[in-house]
Order: sequence, then structure tokens, then C-alpha cells
Amino acid sequence: MIKAVLFDVYGTIAGWQPSRYEIQKEACAAFGLAEKITPDGILKGYGAADSFMTAENSVSPIRLRDEQGTAAFFGEYERLVLEGCAIQVSPERALEIFAKVRQVPYNLVPFDDVIPTLTTLRERGLIVGLISNIDQPGRELMDDLGLTEYLDFAVTSGEIGAEKPNAVVFHAALDRAGVAPNEAVMVGDQPSSDIEGAIRVGIVPILIDRDGNNPLYDKCPRITSLVGLSALIE
Repeated sequence: MIKAVLFDVYGTIAGWQPSRYEIQKEACAAFGLAEKITPDGILKGYGAADSFMTAENSVSPIRLRDEQGTAAFFGEYERLVLEGCAIQVSPERALEIFAKVRQVPYNLVPFDDVIPTLTTLRERGLIVGLISNIDQPGRELMDDLGLTEYLDFAVTSGEIGAEKPNAVVFHAALDRAGVAPNEAVMVGDQPSSDIEGAIRVGIVPILIDRDGNNPLYDKCPRITSLVGLSALIE
């Protein structure tokens, strides 16, 4: 019997406002590239860039890298985002564009289907928590998202000292929930960090594919929104 539901944050529970497309378009305007930025291209680019981030975090956590290592990472991350729009730039130019991206004001905002879903899950008596690769305390993360009253806890890499897919993170969440691995569900948008990390620990996984980046993924149930998630959890 499932007793707890764990959620990834970025791409699962919340997204950027303004959108990533709007942010990138504004940042690229200074380089004469704004007209080449497209919504579909940005979705594709961020899909590749986020996969790159997951792979890099599993080897050497980005939050622990020195200034040079951090710059190298974000230069490549931005290059992959732009490549989704068929824009080819050097890592150096990509890092310049990323600096402009960082200057655009934005917030991480819950998707419209989040609060209704969290409310339903807790009404069923399920424990609900977050697991995030973010260098921020869990309580602060919940408060920033405006979701504290809908959640039981949040586990972050900043507090635990490890990133998904490291089993340490998942076990920390299980300890907070007070449940066994087979009594928990993990909902996330990244196949390697969220889904495969959960599988290795023994947690039941569900892939949420809001951007349609993984249409053929078949290692677990795949959903495109949180609507109907409760019905999948027995």
C-alpha cells in the first residue's frame, strides 16, 4: 500500500515565470538572436540541457564546483539550450548569453494542477514531500513556492549534501516520511535522476513529461500533467 508521494520540483511541481522561452528571447536580443528563439526549440533545448545537468550532478555536484568549473558548466548548459533552436554558439558566447539570462527577473511558480493534486493526496491521508537538487533549505523552498500548507516536508541537496540520483537523497526522504521504499511513489520529470534513481532504491516511479521530451519512455507510467495522478496511486 502506498503511504507517501514524493515530488521533484523544477519541471514537475513548478516552472519559471516568465517562461523559459520569454527569458531566453529577452536575453538573446542583446546578441541579435531573439528572432531565432522559438517555443518548441526552447523546450527541446532545455530537455537536452537538463539531462546534461543531471549527468554532471551525478559525477560532480555543480554546487561544489569552483568558479571556473561552474562557469564551464553553465556555458555548456546554455549552449545546449540554444542548440535546441538550431543556434550554434561557442561556449564562451553561450556563457555571455547565460549572464544575460541571469539578469532577467523571474520566479519559480507552481503549475496550475499542483495545489488541487496535493490537496487531494493529503485528503486521502497520504504523506506528501518534495525532493530537489537545490542548494536551499527545504522549509525555505516550500515557503518560496507558497506550498508549505500543502506539504509535509522537503528534502534538498543543500541540506543533505548529495544530489539525485544518489540513493542518500531518496533514503533521507523516506526517513522523513517514515515509510519503506515500496510504500512510496516518486513523481519526476527527469528519467535518470528522478525515475532511475527511485527505481534503484525501490520506490515506485511515475514520469511526468509536461514538455513531451520523453514520449517513448516505458520504464514506468508516464503522465503529461498531475491531473489524474491520484487515480494512479493505490
